[in-house]
Amino acid sequence: MSINSEFNPERVEGGEEAEPLLRNGTEHLAARGASFASSVFNLMNAIMGSGILGLSYVMASMGIVFFCISLVLVSSLAAYSIHLLLKLCDQTGINSYEDLGGRALLKPGKVLVGIAILIQNIGAMSSYLFILKLELPAAISGFLSPDSGGDAWYENGRILLVLITVFIVLPLSLLPRIGFLGYTSSLSFVFMLYFAVVVVVKKWSIPCPLPHSVTTLSGAFQISNSTDAECMPKLFAVSHKSAYAIPTLAFSFLCHTAVLPIYCELDRPTKARMQKVSSVSISLSFLLYLISALFGYLTFYAHVDSELLVGYDEYLPRDLMVVTVRLAILLAVLLTVPLIHFPARKAVILLLCGDRPFSWRVHVAATLCILGVVLLLAIFVPDIRNMFGVIGSTTASCLLFVFPGIFYLKISIQPLRSVDSVGAVLLVVFGLIMGVISFSVIVITWIKSS
Repeated sequence: MSINSEFNPERVEGGEEAEPLLRNGTEHLAARGASFASSVFNLMNAIMGSGILGLSYVMASMGIVFFCISLVLVSSLAAYSIHLLLKLCDQTGINSYEDLGGRALLKPGKVLVGIAILIQNIGAMSSYLFILKLELPAAISGFLSPDSGGDAWYENGRILLVLITVFIVLPLSLLPRIGFLGYTSSLSFVFMLYFAVVVVVKKWSIPCPLPHSVTTLSGAFQISNSTDAECMPKLFAVSHKSAYAIPTLAFSFLCHTAVLPIYCELDRPTKARMQKVSSVSISLSFLLYLISALFGYLTFYAHVDSELLVGYDEYLPRDLMVVTVRLAILLAVLLTVPLIHFPARKAVILLLCGDRPFSWRVHVAATLCILGVVLLLAIFVPDIRNMFGVIGSTTASCLLFVFPGIFYLKISIQPLRSVDSVGAVLLVVFGLIMGVISFSVIVITWIKSS
């Protein structure tokens, strides 16, 4: 479902005077575009996911100051790469990531971008559904009596996953326009906000030094407190775990496959207006990331788990706020899947059907095929996150940094010494370095674990 506007050579560089992008083939679906707030919620939903659970662990491996500097750097680079994409759209009239690849690198570039989007988004959707399969039964059990054990259907992750996919994910994914998901995205934002509030509140519910169980020489269990020194926050920290930090932070701001579809459906879509959408979305995501990571780290310090909620389960078992926030995060992850599905389906249709007008038959067929593959992977692959780890580390860095930089250098008429051209070169270099580091870290982890 390509949505390309005609090129207007009289477009103004900054986008303030740019004419609204045309919505060829989709005018019958809505009289007007998505509102500014709806677009912000959609982009935030594309940015934020289950990765927010691991940022406290990242802070523990880097230290507070180093983490904050890295978070500012990565979020700024992500915002800058979006700026380059929007600038190219404004200059060329192309508002499809795949078509920008075709303009820059001809047909191989269009195919390469489409495949990268498809792999990245299928991997992300499969990972999210895999998380739901593992965590949702435990979240439901948290609301039940401890004595209500058994093999009920609602405690079977596979059954729950099939029901959720059929009755929630599929209807939302069949919506023809990404703007329609603004309501569910706003609900997802509320869930993420609730998570940050709970992390802040529970900071004062868990004492430090932290009590933890140890086994004596006689085999008996006793409670031992961690030392007071462990309750001192570290400003800077360097260890082998720090190698995960930058890739994890970078993936936490990956939303570029959804930026241009959201741009196409924005009401009065100009570059300046969409730039405000991306700035607000990244700023709010940055704020929620920073608050949840900081207070999560200041709660558990060196004992923070790679998945933050695990620590609360240990020290505050069956706490009502912890139980509800676990369910809220899972619902937020669930509502992210249809949004990630939209660019994946768009890439499939572009690669297989080209720029044909919108067709419900093609739309439904592509939706069912993609969700079928994602559901099968989530159900039957034992560790979906490791399987897509290597592929995701390369495709994510390309979509986030490398492709926007290369496209700008190939398409833009600006001289190589201009500010944006130099910035594009730095994006490409940073993306390549990050991709190599991510790939190496994952391979080394596999070797050690085996």
